[in-house]
Amino acid sequence: MPWWAWMLVGIAVLGLIALVGWSTYRRRRSDRLRQAFGPEYDRVVSTTGDQRGAESELESRQKRRARLDIRPLSAAARGRYAEAWRDAQGRFVDSPSDAVGEADQLVILVMRERGYPIEDFETRAGDISVDHPGVVENYRAAHAVSQANDRGEAETEDLRQAMVHYRTLFEVLLGIPEGERPPDRTEERPDERLRETGT
Repeated sequence: MPWWAWMLVGIAVLGLIALVGWSTYRRRRSDRLRQAFGPEYDRVVSTTGDQRGAESELESRQKRRARLDIRPLSAAARGRYAEAWRDAQGRFVDSPSDAVGEADQLVILVMRERGYPIEDFETRAGDISVDHPGVVENYRAAHAVSQANDRGEAETEDLRQAMVHYRTLFEVLLGIPEGERPPDRTEERPDERLRETGT
């Protein structure tokens, strides 16, 4: 076989090796991002309609998050926010709409104190998806109900679900271990709450 034929075979082999290497890299990248983001990975792929574009978006979130100085809350701040949450949750029975608005604002306040930028919802959700991919869907669902609430389109059951979703994210942001989380009071009827307080 002439030398140029050997050269063509060598180039073909190198091309095949490069193709296999690139394919392996892409598969590992996809697996890593799928594992890191969980259901958020599928949501972004579905939203963008393009796996490569979705993965670039998720990697951009990781890079952005790496530049942030996220810090835990002090014990005093954690106690203050936990008390504010109990107040908002207690108001749910009499004013579910106001309670959901308070819950939304409390999440934003906690995020800001911890060092998350809070300029818009998608940025907040994106940052949360990096650190807490298991609860970002809770945040998206609660925010959608909150917006419907602002338009006067949310039913009481929708608002109750929003409070449950906000609470899940709120407790994660506060750093409350799962076994130490307070009971959910959004399902109590007014007569149960009055009995408990002795009024």
